[in-house]
Amino acid sequence: MDEKDKVSQAAIDYDKPVAYDAQGRPLYAHPPRLISRLKAELQTHAVRMMRPVISDPGPEKDDIQSKHKRSKMMWPNLSLSEGEYVIRMIPRHLIGLTGPIALSIFLITLSFFALFNYDLIAKVLQTQQNTIDSQLVVLTIITFICMVIVSTYVVYYVYANNKLFLTNESVIQEIQTGIFSKKEQVVSLVNVEDVSYSQEGIVQQIFNYGSIRLSTEGDETTYTFIYAGNPKSHIAILNNAVESFKNGRQVDGR
Repeated sequence: MDEKDKVSQAAIDYDKPVAYDAQGRPLYAHPPRLISRLKAELQTHAVRMMRPVISDPGPEKDDIQSKHKRSKMMWPNLSLSEGEYVIRMIPRHLIGLTGPIALSIFLITLSFFALFNYDLIAKVLQTQQNTIDSQLVVLTIITFICMVIVSTYVVYYVYANNKLFLTNESVIQEIQTGIFSKKEQVVSLVNVEDVSYSQEGIVQQIFNYGSIRLSTEGDETTYTFIYAGNPKSHIAILNNAVESFKNGRQVDGR
């Protein structure tokens, strides 16, 4: 290509038609170049966003450790792994203590009645009383009252120390069967297959308590926690925790 052809090609305005066809439509010298230039202009336009997209950084390590330490402080006997903390503690409903407390009140009331009306009772039974017999009877009644009070406290202690804990990694059930008899059942959230609750009878509906059941995968074991207060709200939290843990999201108490 000589110098004259180069100058002639440079002088061509590709934006203007060089000729027209039979129908009067314009013909351009180099349509591909025009198209490529338009594409280049479109690609150079900046795209502005209303707000930046920020990925969820997740809980900070220091925050997890502080929650872990707080949980260990509140429940020192609970078996928690490193970085594990309690999200929710589910106690037993106090209605389960109605029977033992009512029985204790009845026995104590009956004992005091016998204590303050001993003379009348002895007269009705036509029993000859003396000073030694009176002191022995009073001591026996007081001892019986103390035994009833201690027994009631033991029942309360055993009952109240049965708890269900939801952590960010597992479900822990504390089982207290006696003063010196206690065990734990730990189920990882990844192994929980089904969580459900039941309320049977009008009494459970009125006082809003029931049973919580957890079923596991594999061995198909079922864990039951009875006398749980407001079980429906706890089940919603448990199901959300299991789903979040299996999907790799942060487990919280909401």
